[in-house]
Amino acid sequence: MPAQSFAAAVDRLLHQVGHWEGPRWSAVPGAADRSRAELVHDLVQRLADRTADVEGRARRPVPRAGALVLADQLRVMRDDLVAVDAPDDVLKHATTDVEAVHRAL
Repeated sequence: MPAQSFAAAVDRLLHQVGHWEGPRWSAVPGAADRSRAELVHDLVQRLADRTADVEGRARRPVPRAGALVLADQLRVMRDDLVAVDAPDDVLKHATTDVEAVHRAL
């Protein structure tokens, strides 16, 4: 099921980043041109945008509350996107996006 695959992909990413502290978040991985925190925040924003689209509401910027809350923001977006009963194609694209960020980190 796409919802389960999406949630599992987010859980794998959370397992990777959930214990990180400031210096690890500010590092710029390999081929990336942005920090790990920026990559994950961008992912959180894309997930929030998808949720808003499914709900038929306006997109809003996700606050930049600091790197140490990114894992919590990611958990919230995982739960929100699953809770709105997003269509399979939206969940599949979201899963691909999460997996790409996971590999990039």
